[in-house]
Amino acid sequence: MLPIVRKFESIITRILLVMMAGVVLLATVELGWILVKDAITPPVFLLEIEELLDLFGQFLLVLIGIELLHSMKVYIERREIHLEAVLAVAVIAIARKIVVLDPKEQSEATLLGIAAIMLALTLGYYLVRRTHRENGTPHVASKQ
Repeated sequence: MLPIVRKFESIITRILLVMMAGVVLLATVELGWILVKDAITPPVFLLEIEELLDLFGQFLLVLIGIELLHSMKVYIERREIHLEAVLAVAVIAIARKIVVLDPKEQSEATLLGIAAIMLALTLGYYLVRRTHRENGTPHVASKQ
């Protein structure tokens, strides 16, 4: 029964990889479309702050997708979870939220919560990298 489950998991993971690649491609095309549309809208080649924030948010979204794609590829190839990549995706996702967030519309508690999450993720990323560097181990954790 276990070989059947492993084969099923492998098929599903590969399907997810293809779907993720499609999502990254579509997000990239949309980023290009938004950039062209904003650049040719009068005043030509001048972007407003909202347009820039939208572009940066979309750009970070594509980076998140690429990082997830890479993590899925490593998982398929080696059955390993790339801890640095997972933390990097989380940091990029929070950074994206910070870029598109209007702090004037958020409560102090929300802003402190986002800051705490960013601090924790950054600290976690630093500790994982430092541990791997000190031990000379690869930047992944095996899934047995």
